[in-house]
Amino acid sequence: MLRVLAVDDEVPALSELAFLLRQDARVEHVSTATDSGAALRDMVQMIADGERLDGVFLDVRMPGLDGLDLARLIGGFPTPPKLVFVSAHDCAVQAFELEAVDYLLKPVRPERLAEAVRRLSAAVAPPGADEDLETIPVELAGRTKFVARQDVCYAEAHGDYVRLHTAEAVYLVRMSLAALERRWAGSGFVRAHRSTLVNARHVSELRFDAGRVVLQVGGETLPVSRRLTRQVREQLVRQFRP
Repeated sequence: MLRVLAVDDEVPALSELAFLLRQDARVEHVSTATDSGAALRDMVQMIADGERLDGVFLDVRMPGLDGLDLARLIGGFPTPPKLVFVSAHDCAVQAFELEAVDYLLKPVRPERLAEAVRRLSAAVAPPGADEDLETIPVELAGRTKFVARQDVCYAEAHGDYVRLHTAEAVYLVRMSLAALERRWAGSGFVRAHRSTLVNARHVSELRFDAGRVVLQVGGETLPVSRRLTRQVREQLVRQFRP
């Protein structure tokens, strides 16, 4: 059962969101706040009282400290709650960069909120729960495509962006490879090179080629850094050890 906090400066929207959340059998308790300052005070008090907070449903555009700024502050908590952004504006990319489990467009549809609660439940579930449900929002000419993490064969640094290589296409996401590596830690991705993060499940072979170690990932041959060779091999073997 989830304990969540809903934050929105628009009282009617906040009341509607809280009402819908309370109708969901997976939600045990819903607190509300009408601004970021009140939300921060409530969360600090919850920590002091030893109360559990699993998730925050957070409006993006609020006067003063906005939702994105509040999300960054929440990220500094010792055990931060998971984030779900709620906005009248598309914030998929920012939500992903801030490691939110989902984002909802206003007006919030009950069936879409139910999906966000499912994702939140999966995110706070004990180790061993299905971690392949995450999708990555990619902006494509005015539309947002959601790419399943499990479909990414490897990720490649490209300036301030990361190229996500799947079997069908290559997508560009604005974030650093280091941030992506942190987000996908423990999800089967291996750092093979300073510019490459590889999905272990798509690796078919590790071999020496012209004096260097390479990985075969689908139809691509990717070099492995000499410094990382031993670590990569151990991670790949450990990944599939019964």
